[in-house]
Amino acid sequence: MIKSIESLSPEDQRVLYDAIPYVTILVAGADGIIDNAELAAAEKVTHVRSFHYEHAEWLEFYQKEDKNLHQRLHNLIDHLPRETEQRQQLVAKELAKLNDVLPKMDRRQAKHFYDGLRSFAEHIAKASGGFIGWISIGPKEAKVTDLPMVEPVE
Repeated sequence: MIKSIESLSPEDQRVLYDAIPYVTILVAGADGIIDNAELAAAEKVTHVRSFHYEHAEWLEFYQKEDKNLHQRLHNLIDHLPRETEQRQQLVAKELAKLNDVLPKMDRRQAKHFYDGLRSFAEHIAKASGGFIGWISIGPKEAKVTDLPMVEPVE
């Protein structure tokens, strides 16, 4: 595991591990409909990253995510508000917790995590084909794929 993650408190580590399911719900639910294609894309990207990722030091992180992502996503869907705006606000608040955690990590590792999270969001947004399949990312998903609630790591 990455040393900068191991040195974090259990609560801070949980914030990192919760980011993948929360980003999935944020992007998939942006248009008010969390569809199976978006959930399947999240699971597929996580699975692929568990054995092949440009930053090999993150493989173990994605292996842990891959083990129970399906269940975690469905638990979140069951427990988060059904109303889109309420759900999006709650999820954005949870993701904003990364703003306190990422600065505690090695800067390079924090950037890898942040960049990986944004590319993950983009994969989810492209999963349902955008507006009537004409564009790859719909306008509502486009508003959240850059994760505006998380401060960029440069």
